Amino acid sequence: MPSPTPLRQRAGNWIESRPVQVLIISLILLNAASLGMATDDSISEDFGFWLYLFDSLVLAVFVIEITIKLFAFGGRFFRSAWNLFDFIIVGMALIPASGPFEVMRVLRVLRVLRLVSMVPQLRVVAGALLGAIPGIASVAGLLMIIFYVFSVMATELFGTTHPQWFGTLGGSMYTLFQIMTLESWSMGIVRPVMETHDYAWAFFIPFILIATFTMLNLFIAIIVDAMQQVQARNLGEEQAVIETVVHSEH
Repeated sequence: MPSPTPLRQRAGNWIESRPVQVLIISLILLNAASLGMATDDSISEDFGFWLYLFDSLVLAVFVIEITIKLFAFGGRFFRSAWNLFDFIIVGMALIPASGPFEVMRVLRVLRVLRLVSMVPQLRVVAGALLGAIPGIASVAGLLMIIFYVFSVMATELFGTTHPQWFGTLGGSMYTLFQIMTLESWSMGIVRPVMETHDYAWAFFIPFILIATFTMLNLFIAIIVDAMQQVQARNLGEEQAVIETVVHSEH
């Protein structure tokens, strides 16, 4: 592969420099604030033109940034998942938000997600979440099986006397989801059910222990383990770079 020309190399070094990165992050934050202000009718009425102008200027800066990166890195630009992420986000913002694409006006706020690719600490968290997806999917599958089993049981046990909560399988699943989140589960659902079914506690307490305290903690454990693996991998890569530099000096 031919080495980049001095001009392209300087452009790449400049666009990746800390001052430019700080500027881009600042613009993302300011753009997030302006998009939030635009949702207020009174602010939008008084400053709508200036908010629109600022939004357009920020988008122009993002386009220039992506263009410089494409010039500096060429095909290597698309080898980075974060570059692809930025390219898609900015590309979506360029679609005219009118006619059948009017929904794109709402998606402008997705530009705030560029903070994930710009801040290294957020990259670690995002990378850990992506790495945890297989484990999370497995736990989610097991949780769905548990939900289905308990929902069928709840519909059979309590559907006749409490149809507003357990009259259908879908209704039972939603009610059990509410119970799993511990939102008004005792006074709002379980105690009224216990007025007609004394044994109801023997159904709901095991469900809470399994679904809330066990399964949800498994989600947390998987994410924490994924973050530790990402950090260990990053430390290993940094150590490898340091060792390469030391060997080259000798």
